Amino acid sequence: MTGWPDPTLLARVGMTVPIIQAPMANAGGVALAVAAIEAGAIGSLPCAMLSPERMRDEVAAVRARVSGPINLNFFCHSPGPVPDDTAWLARLAPYYAEYDTAPPADPPPLRAPFDAAMCAAVEAAQPEIVSFHFGLPDAALFDRVKATGALIIASATSLNGARRLAAAGCDAIIAQGWEAGGHASRWLTEEGDAMGLFALLPQMVDAVKVPVIAAGGIGDGRGIAAALTLGASAVQLGTAYLHCPESLISPIHRALLASDAAEHSMVTNLFTGGMARGMPNRLMREIGPVSADAPPFPHASAALATLRHKAEAAGDPAFSPLWAGQAAALGSSGEPARLLTERLAREALALLAPRAV
Repeated sequence: MTGWPDPTLLARVGMTVPIIQAPMANAGGVALAVAAIEAGAIGSLPCAMLSPERMRDEVAAVRARVSGPINLNFFCHSPGPVPDDTAWLARLAPYYAEYDTAPPADPPPLRAPFDAAMCAAVEAAQPEIVSFHFGLPDAALFDRVKATGALIIASATSLNGARRLAAAGCDAIIAQGWEAGGHASRWLTEEGDAMGLFALLPQMVDAVKVPVIAAGGIGDGRGIAAALTLGASAVQLGTAYLHCPESLISPIHRALLASDAAEHSMVTNLFTGGMARGMPNRLMREIGPVSADAPPFPHASAALATLRHKAEAAGDPAFSPLWAGQAAALGSSGEPARLLTERLAREALALLAPRAV
């Protein structure tokens, strides 16, 4: 498929449409990545909650089914010591009583930052693209990834963040608007108010000399065409793919995406301690979407594990993160990911095509 405004990035990584299927933990996986690649896009695997061995297995599974660019995504947060969660446990105490449970004695694994073991796995897997969220790994690990020949991408929510990433050697930068679902990549203490994508994007394109990828609030061909018109070299879509049968979200999450709840996403820190956008549920409504009692990212999720298990067993998402961006209602339930990618590309290209006067 030709006719895109800026084909440079496409040619470098071997995609034919300027779409990246966003990495989404517990929502994206092998099937979704394969479908995106089959349509000429970039398929992504979320790796922040995988072991190095599991990551290599998933890459191998994708490679066995399709040939094309794979993006492996990692978090670069600093977990710090286990915080005092006394206030958080006290806030959750009524729910423990209601569900006849207690804080987990053995909490499930938390999101882990990129480390030497995962870096070695990347060197073995040889992905075409490696992307980072919440900043970058230390210089030694960054240089090792760079030496593999992978295109390195990282997310920024501010112009200063974009400049820092470009100066560090990133090959492309994701402009993540406030509209985006999931965790906002806010990793600089001096960042100001969050920016919407269409204010952030053209300024970021002007601020850095590397390709910029637009993310946040893009749910159809119109949004893709608008982002490319504003200077983006590609777009990253997450919420649009949640509607697809290949996504791993729960039936409850899927049903809510097709309901009025999709129009009312909120930013919350209750589920991980990090600011992330999702559809409201009982916990968000009763406590409020943001609470100072929630421990910092990624520790807040530990105390919710038993509550979430009990509620989900009863078909209730009361304590489950229901990540979704502000364009969730533009999605089309049930459309396979390959067909979705191909359709969105066609629609965007038709809008970008020159029209006779």
